[in-house]
Amino acid sequence: MAAQLVREWVGIEQFPAATRDSVVELLADLFKQNVDTLTVLVLGKGGVGKSSTINSIIGERVVTVSAFQSETPRPVMVSRSRGDFTLNIIDTPGLVEAGYVSNQVLDTIKSFLGRFLMTKTIDVLLYVDRLDAYRVDNLDKQIVKAITESFGKEIWHKAIVVLTHAQLSPPDGLSYEEFFAKRSESLMKCVRQGARLSKKDVQNNVIPVALVENSGRCNKNEHDEKILPIGTPWIPNLIQTVSEIVLNGQKGIVVDQRLIEGSNANDRGKLFIPLILAFEYLFVIKPIQRGIKNDAAREAKPLWA
Repeated sequence: MAAQLVREWVGIEQFPAATRDSVVELLADLFKQNVDTLTVLVLGKGGVGKSSTINSIIGERVVTVSAFQSETPRPVMVSRSRGDFTLNIIDTPGLVEAGYVSNQVLDTIKSFLGRFLMTKTIDVLLYVDRLDAYRVDNLDKQIVKAITESFGKEIWHKAIVVLTHAQLSPPDGLSYEEFFAKRSESLMKCVRQGARLSKKDVQNNVIPVALVENSGRCNKNEHDEKILPIGTPWIPNLIQTVSEIVLNGQKGIVVDQRLIEGSNANDRGKLFIPLILAFEYLFVIKPIQRGIKNDAAREAKPLWA
């Protein structure tokens, strides 16, 4: 397993005092619960704001964001420490290429995880999309399905849906709360269908939705904190949601050889071998044996009998 450079989390000191104090308190609470390392995997389509969200959380420009390059070309893990606590956030390329989910990108991500996090756990998944995307289509469902097939259905027990570009004016005369509720529900329905979550899964493991606004035009409160249109300081709110997912009682996703290599098609085929053999015996071999036995009996009978 390759070593990852861990740097001091100096960006946290760049937050407004109220945001910094809230984040530090949340990290201290995690540490009291014996959580000294937190690993967050960030997935989604390209251009939805994955890298910008990571920069906002860290408080530094740790991942390059360019108007001419909508996504990270390869996975990148950013590691920051504060005291005895370490935060790892993994930025990833967009999962869609030429209008289709890219299995090659998913394989690259898993290979990266195997290189840097073998035997470690993914504690939280941030599934990122945009609040201002007005529809959910079959491609979104295919993305969720591909994530589920790559990391297991359990990944959604540790997931947060993050909606970026939250500083918007809703269309059609809707209030902000109404638009947020409609957008959230349509995306959550897509997650439930794409991941094939049962009603019990949905009831026992509610996937939270967090709003994010990374642009410089984000409104601020009297404490200079970046706030959502509903007035909530979004960075402490996101960190708190992450903390709740870490402590929700569900196990993290272990990075092991099985996850890296995925399900082997040959192994899956082996499950059907006993059924195939039984079919051949009952409907092929047995009839042939009966035919041979009958022919032998006829040949053994005297012609004058």
